[in-house]
Amino acid sequence: MARQAIIPRNSPFDDNERASLDAVLGTASPMQRAWLAGFLAGLDAAAGGQPAALPAAPPKAAEPLTIIYASESGNCEALAGSLAKLAKKSGFKPNVIDFADLEVASLATMKRVVAIAATWGEGEPPARATRAYNELMGDGAPRLDGVEFGVLALGDTSYAEFCATGKAIDARFEALGAKRAVERADLDLDFDKQAADWIKNALKALAPPAADNVVAVDFAGRAAVDDDADVEPSREPVLAEVVDHVNLNSSRSDKETIHLALEFEDGAPAYEPGDSLEIFPENDPALVEDILRAADLAGDDALRRSLLTERDITTLSTNTIERFVKATGHEGAKALIEGGEARAWIEGRQILDLIEAFPTKLTREQIEAITRPLPPRAYSIASSRKEVGDEVHLTIVAVRYETHGRARSGVASVHVADRLKKGAKLRVKLKPNRHFRLPHDPASDIIMVGPGTGVAPFRAFVQERRAVEASGRSWLFFGDRHFLHDFLYQLEWQEALEDGSLTRIDVAFSRDQPEKVYVQDRIRQHGKELVEWLDGGASFYVCGDATRMAKDVRNAVVRAYAEVKSLSDADAEAAVAALERAHRYQQDVY
Repeated sequence: MARQAIIPRNSPFDDNERASLDAVLGTASPMQRAWLAGFLAGLDAAAGGQPAALPAAPPKAAEPLTIIYASESGNCEALAGSLAKLAKKSGFKPNVIDFADLEVASLATMKRVVAIAATWGEGEPPARATRAYNELMGDGAPRLDGVEFGVLALGDTSYAEFCATGKAIDARFEALGAKRAVERADLDLDFDKQAADWIKNALKALAPPAADNVVAVDFAGRAAVDDDADVEPSREPVLAEVVDHVNLNSSRSDKETIHLALEFEDGAPAYEPGDSLEIFPENDPALVEDILRAADLAGDDALRRSLLTERDITTLSTNTIERFVKATGHEGAKALIEGGEARAWIEGRQILDLIEAFPTKLTREQIEAITRPLPPRAYSIASSRKEVGDEVHLTIVAVRYETHGRARSGVASVHVADRLKKGAKLRVKLKPNRHFRLPHDPASDIIMVGPGTGVAPFRAFVQERRAVEASGRSWLFFGDRHFLHDFLYQLEWQEALEDGSLTRIDVAFSRDQPEKVYVQDRIRQHGKELVEWLDGGASFYVCGDATRMAKDVRNAVVRAYAEVKSLSDADAEAAVAALERAHRYQQDVY
């Protein structure tokens, strides 16, 4: 049977040419024809001509990519947004989900998943992520066969359980049958560049074969542009002037809590109650000198400036010792690592202890290789712009303690307490927290639990509610050590009760009686009224210590539901979990 002609008679070829072309194209495979099309287009381009227009290809469906994040301070959330932007440009259809809103059963329906997770406290997930994290780790978690995934873990090497949450999620996905498309990265506080590289590699690894109809992406060609454009740009630090610096504790207190008021030449950042402000501290000059002497580098002024403002000279971790061994080859420090004793040895010690315990000749380059960049410290904003205008107020307790016979101090807190005075300048940067916000309706009731400096954002909440003349009720639980010496902002709370911007306050001063009393005890004591407020639509807020206080407070609320409504433990837990899902139980803990 004669082969059907391919080249039409009205083409610009004569009969012999058409026959030759038909003979070649008639037996060519689709791949060969595609190659010929590209080859001919290339010839035209090389000759300066314009290739003939080809029929438009049908639209290519974007591949779904689910990005879930577990964030406490906002870093993982920002990285998830950066990943989503680049993923969209790369031919994916990204869907970003907060772990707090994740329905774990839905993971089985997803094709490609990236998890970005922070570790909080001693190896725990962020507070908002706890419910979904526990479900993922539990027996009821779904099989994930057919799911491809990657995990980006953020942590802090100063904690023993570095990146534990991300590591656990990575292992759990694999155990449930998912396929790891890209190796997990475990990143410290200075994560920006490594996170950007990991994101690009993850998208490349998760991209399906060309046959899947996904738009091809030149990752190498994008790199120069996307390093700046697609990694979430952080707000630039600005200078603020100290206009008020007051110790809120009495002279007989064993604590020192500084009320710090900052003013901005070009106006305060556009902050909302619930946001934080990062401050960029300087290290203790005396500690800098001790390190320079121990390293025999006292004459290096450039290193002195670097250690004062740029390097973290206090945090000691097993990673620090490993970097020390790599830089110096010191056998004693190496034995500490190889003998498995490093984690126990670093407890209560700092970099100065390491240099003194294992003396060796060090260079500036080695010191900088051993240390990491000095990170900023975030503090909850204790003011409302509607009341204080172009100022930001912070509430900072000075951290001082002694270990191994040496006095220690918090880097930022003691910089503020000891070395900042009125008129001093401080570099700061706004850190928004959209997950710790007042209700949109000012008629809604709020319950606030903030012992110690955890009360800071609630000062902002009360100021804001006073300014907008909120009609909703407000109830504050505050606790500290002594009523006479540690009642932070006492006069302001009394004024707020008088003008109605605060409806009620219950306090717990733990050292004023033989038996210690904490805010969670007051919650249990007033459980019936608390549940009535919550059943009536009130929102519940907790700020402060994550290690014990926040857990004890949550347990107290669960117990209040169980006792007041005669619920089982499981049903009481479900009631509080429902508040969390509805964003009516919010935490800002550290």
